[in-house]
Amino acid sequence: MEPAGTLERGLAVLRALAAEPGRRLRATDLVRATGLARSTVDRVLSTLARLGYVRMEERDVLLAPPLMELGEAYLTASGLPAALGPHAERLAGELEESVSLSVPDGDGVRFVGQYTRRRTMSVAFRVGDLLPAGRCAAGLVFLDPAAPYTVDDQLIEPGLIAVAMPVRGPDGAVACALSVVSHTSRHTAAGLAEHALPSMRATVARMEARMEARSEAPMRAPIDTAPGRPLPGGSLAAGPPVGGADPTRAVKGELGAGYLQSLARGLAVLAAFGSGPGGLSLAAVARITGLPRATARRALLTLQRLGYAAEREGRFAPLPKVLELGYAQLSGRTFGEIVQPHLADLVARVRQSASVAVLSGDDVLYVARVPTVSIMSVDITVGTRFPAYATSMGRVLLAGLPEERLAGIAPRPLTRHTVGSPEELAEAVRRAAKDGYALVDQELEEGVRSIAVPVRGRDGRVVAAVNVATHASRATPADLVRDLLPALTETAARMEADLAHAQGRGGAAG
Repeated sequence: MEPAGTLERGLAVLRALAAEPGRRLRATDLVRATGLARSTVDRVLSTLARLGYVRMEERDVLLAPPLMELGEAYLTASGLPAALGPHAERLAGELEESVSLSVPDGDGVRFVGQYTRRRTMSVAFRVGDLLPAGRCAAGLVFLDPAAPYTVDDQLIEPGLIAVAMPVRGPDGAVACALSVVSHTSRHTAAGLAEHALPSMRATVARMEARMEARSEAPMRAPIDTAPGRPLPGGSLAAGPPVGGADPTRAVKGELGAGYLQSLARGLAVLAAFGSGPGGLSLAAVARITGLPRATARRALLTLQRLGYAAEREGRFAPLPKVLELGYAQLSGRTFGEIVQPHLADLVARVRQSASVAVLSGDDVLYVARVPTVSIMSVDITVGTRFPAYATSMGRVLLAGLPEERLAGIAPRPLTRHTVGSPEELAEAVRRAAKDGYALVDQELEEGVRSIAVPVRGRDGRVVAAVNVATHASRATPADLVRDLLPALTETAARMEADLAHAQGRGGAAG
């Protein structure tokens, strides 16, 4: 299998997985969808699993949040969401309507920014979704770029209306379309245009000024891979590769024929575009990935031939088609859907019930849970609430609150072991913050012990907690720390890695 063909086949498998988001696919389904040999599909899946781009649940193949880094690479390289997103968000707040940014992609338009307003009737489009150009206001902008604005009066769906305007780059060409989307229950199409166009014109003027200023700024060198960032080769970067070091070589030596090194290298090239806006030279791609220039060039030419990248004036840049590789599907996953697979892995490993919760007022609210089957079990389901002060997850979540907020919580005795005063609670919370975990021994209910660690978002703040609970007869507090804490900590790290991707521009992991 020659290198370019390997990358092409790997992308074909990813496209097949992304094409049917509501269906669980197996290797045999992918064989039929791609026309590839079963042995080829198996090797592709083995490589993608090693990269973290897919997960295997028994025989089902599922896309995994780290795959979003390919779409993020396009969004970063284009620079549009970063430059124009704040203006679109401001417009959404001003109009109290959902706002979108989109770009042309083949015969359609693809969303690169969504700034929604939540209502009973709300827009369900996601970053990465593709719509036919002739059936939406944004697409009509590109079909008739001279038009000052376009209107979609229920072209794409009954009840859905939109008005769009072109946003032009410094060269005068339409760079993207700005759309305001609403519903006939709130406006007519003409009424929406009358309501939105004055604010849209002002927003477009600000966007175009921002793009002009960006074009005049001096070009900065691309950012090399940050230390500690997972590389698509399966190892951690310690900074820019030295002496052309290729991180895929060690993995190939470890896994042998089941690992398609050329596929991993090609995807590393695609991910490298996330180093910064404006695209990369061949030399920069080789430096960031650690690949020989000839290898990097072959991958770039393959990506260019398949419509995932383009070359202009010696610089390569990804194209919107990259978003078809599962970005919309993954960005639509909820917080619970993201953490659930890791929770199931934890339970299979420690053979005890485990949960994830967030802070809701003074309570913990369970958002994911995997129980074990036993004669004695704790009856908890998703949506259950408990007082935060009496739970291990509550302790690590309370550690993120200001001291005055914590002082306002008055514990009441639930068992003879429950903390009895705000001062005792504050001390327990400080200890949890210092130790990095919390252990609660029969404070919520007699006979129940649990240990929890925090789960942090991409900004480093605690967003949730994960715990393991067991009956006091099965494990002492020391047993929990010795036997369960390492697995808990590792599980939290894996959740955080997935959330870091899913809480990006397109993430809906709230």
